[in-house]
Amino acid sequence: MSKKFKDFSEEEKNIYRQNMRHSAAHVMAEAVTKIFPKAKVTLGPPIKDGFYYDFDVEKPFTPENLKEITKLMQKIINKNSLFVGREVSKTEAFELVKDNQYKKEILESMENDSTVTFWSHSNGEFEDLCRGGHVNSTGEIKSFKLLSTAGAYWRGDENNRMLQRIYGTAWESKEALREYTNRIEEAEKRDHRKLGKSLNLFFFDPIAPASPFFLPNGTVILNELEKYVKDLYKLYEYKEVITPQIFNTELWKRSGHYENYLENMFFVSIDEKEFGVKPMNCPAAALVYASEIHSYRDLPLRLADFGRLHRNERSGVTHGLTRVRSFSQDDAHIFCKFDQIEAEIAKFLNMLNESYKTFKFDNIRFELSLRPEKRVGDDNTWNESEKILKNILDKNKYKYSMQSGEGAFYGPKIDAFVPDAIGREWQLGTVQLDFSLPERFDLEYVEEDGSRQKPVVIHRAMLGSLERFLGVLIEHLSGNFPTWLSPVQVIIIPITDKHLDYSCNVYKKFKSQNIRIEIDESNERMNAKIRNAQLRKIPYMFIIGDNEMSSNTVSVRTRNGEETNSISTEDILDKVNSEILNRF
Repeated sequence: MSKKFKDFSEEEKNIYRQNMRHSAAHVMAEAVTKIFPKAKVTLGPPIKDGFYYDFDVEKPFTPENLKEITKLMQKIINKNSLFVGREVSKTEAFELVKDNQYKKEILESMENDSTVTFWSHSNGEFEDLCRGGHVNSTGEIKSFKLLSTAGAYWRGDENNRMLQRIYGTAWESKEALREYTNRIEEAEKRDHRKLGKSLNLFFFDPIAPASPFFLPNGTVILNELEKYVKDLYKLYEYKEVITPQIFNTELWKRSGHYENYLENMFFVSIDEKEFGVKPMNCPAAALVYASEIHSYRDLPLRLADFGRLHRNERSGVTHGLTRVRSFSQDDAHIFCKFDQIEAEIAKFLNMLNESYKTFKFDNIRFELSLRPEKRVGDDNTWNESEKILKNILDKNKYKYSMQSGEGAFYGPKIDAFVPDAIGREWQLGTVQLDFSLPERFDLEYVEEDGSRQKPVVIHRAMLGSLERFLGVLIEHLSGNFPTWLSPVQVIIIPITDKHLDYSCNVYKKFKSQNIRIEIDESNERMNAKIRNAQLRKIPYMFIIGDNEMSSNTVSVRTRNGEETNSISTEDILDKVNSEILNRF
């Protein structure tokens, strides 16, 4: 490495790290095959912040195995051997991998390649079918760590053999690795699945795989999220609709989902006819629009639908709340004229920014995805649409990048990405232009001159799936919800039983204001009650003893340890109400 890592551009750093991690995966495969001679290597790519390799072995790897593999990897790295690639014919390649059915299958999929490359490092003891992308030598893998093991089906297909995957990470320095492992530890503390259980928000049961059951606490939060969005809908002039859950398959054929989304849908038979369970709201929104005749005066028409959706996600990709099979989303479809697109999208991005600030998400980044190779609509329409989206981002001075070929087949789109409290980036909101839906459903409006014109459809979601958003929010806030979102906003802690009557009076006063309040009447000592309230992450604790009773006050303790002694109930009620009303 002729230039120091610190002097690299961000793009150069990313490429270097990717090559280093690819090299680390190669070294790991060599170590595994030396320790387990019967192991068959399959695929081992670099991934975000790390790498993995899948192996066909007799037994799953154990923590002790990982320690042994790590030691041997370090020995290989210390030799500082050069990485060397060689090009061979396909015929020779098949001979080299004749005992590995996985590598043979990879070669068979490389139909257009007359030659392929194998990589090793200069000791020549291990060679792997590989396209390349390595650092110069093993010694450039400065700091690495094997993280975990997991089962993984070959090619991600559950009909194939289960392999054993080892995940690892590699960095340019020990300091960088330490920073990363600290982030991982913090992420584990914030894991929404653990916090969801400890805070009694939701649970999963095999009786309904990847479909969450929301407990009362979790339901409070979901209802508050929905109420928040609906309040914005009133401000931004959306109209809510409710549409069915199940539609005859003819609808899904007409919309294109039967052709392009079949494997992700659930189907049922009713009266010997096939019906599909709704995976998204778009076709239903088209039917609502088509149910009436519309003139140019009706547009833009903003239709919002919180309907529950179901998608047949494969079990290997489901994950807590962030990838589920049953969910609802703040979905809406805007039917408008072509010359209204810019104003409507600008207005939506304003709403999106407003909402993200409410949830303490900063530094929003946008991605503008441009026309894919397979698309509908003529080039002039695409040119103008992409120009409109770019102009909106430029005028508002939003940070954004452009992704060629990543737009939807029906139009370009803007996706919103936000970093959470520990720097992980999440894609949340999206806004997409659609020229296909009006064509497929013969949607029209009557123009001022009496002619019939096709509207444009804007698909948009702000929070997206409420389930997924809640999972992200739990981890972002580490479960410390703001007062307006907290399932329990205030808990009263009487020091002894003689303070219960006064505590009940305070309880009634706050309950009458619709504050979510409880009294801890347990036999625990006061400090234990405070500790329990902190574990439940309740924003406010009211401590009530003799002084508070005699002065008609409460002593307030927040979950982060701040204390205010003997504050009047009116003053603290005003403060709590203000936080709820203003959502902070």
